[in-house]
Amino acid sequence: QVQLVESGGGLVQAGGSLRLSCTASASGVIFSINTMGWYRQAPGKQRELVALITSGKNTDYEDSVKGRFTISRDNARNMVYLQMDRLKPEDTAIYYCNARARLTILSTEENYWGQGTQVTVSS
Repeated sequence: QVQLVESGGGLVQAGGSLRLSCTASASGVIFSINTMGWYRQAPGKQRELVALITSGKNTDYEDSVKGRFTISRDNARNMVYLQMDRLKPEDTAIYYCNARARLTILSTEENYWGQGTQVTVSS
């Protein structure tokens, strides 16, 4: 199993910034991690994609965060980051790290999730 652990959430005023981090780990060396991304789920709403980044560092963003959020990754450390600037109250949600990874050379690619970190933006 691949474990994803997020950190960096918290409470911030509108217009402020937060940086989320996520580390992928396993009992052994992870064979490969393909796409990594961040999703969010606000109360009463479905989970939605915020940003994703491929192993080759191509990125894609949900329209409402374009120009405000930046996703990046450190392949050597199996980490993905989400820099969130000019935060708005509507960004309030639980943010989940996601990774598509193969644990071993014999494994199929699977989808993994972190437990989530709360981001609250006050107006």
